[in-house]
Amino acid sequence: MHCPFCRHSDSRVIDSRTSDDGLSIRRRRQCPECGGRFTTSETASLNVIKRSGVIEPFSREKVMSGVRKACQGRPVTEADLAMLAQTVEESVRQTGASQIDTNEIGLAILGPLRELDEIAYLRFASVYQAFDSLEDFETAIGKLRADHAR
Repeated sequence: MHCPFCRHSDSRVIDSRTSDDGLSIRRRRQCPECGGRFTTSETASLNVIKRSGVIEPFSREKVMSGVRKACQGRPVTEADLAMLAQTVEESVRQTGASQIDTNEIGLAILGPLRELDEIAYLRFASVYQAFDSLEDFETAIGKLRADHAR
């Protein structure tokens, strides 16, 4: 790790701590050359393979923005969306894969979103699963009703 102050090519780790969400490590470092101290953050990379074949880093913000559209007009807060995005990231990371399809992320979103708000779930599922007809909606609603009856 290069020192951001003097560009020396080495630094020493003084302290390491796990972040609150447990997905990254925060390290305090000191440069042996100039004595400057700085902080670095270390995370395991997780890449998303889009339908077009393009590979990009996983983004909680993209999960939140996609779900935010389905939650428009619903009693869902930004904090709820942040928790949902964290839950989705944790479940995706638990697969152990370093690359994951957008399809898998969509599946990981459906469960927590259903728990959060069923109307938003139906909206998201209708786009994600490409509902073509009223029968698709009726089937999805029928499944929700059956689960409520249990």
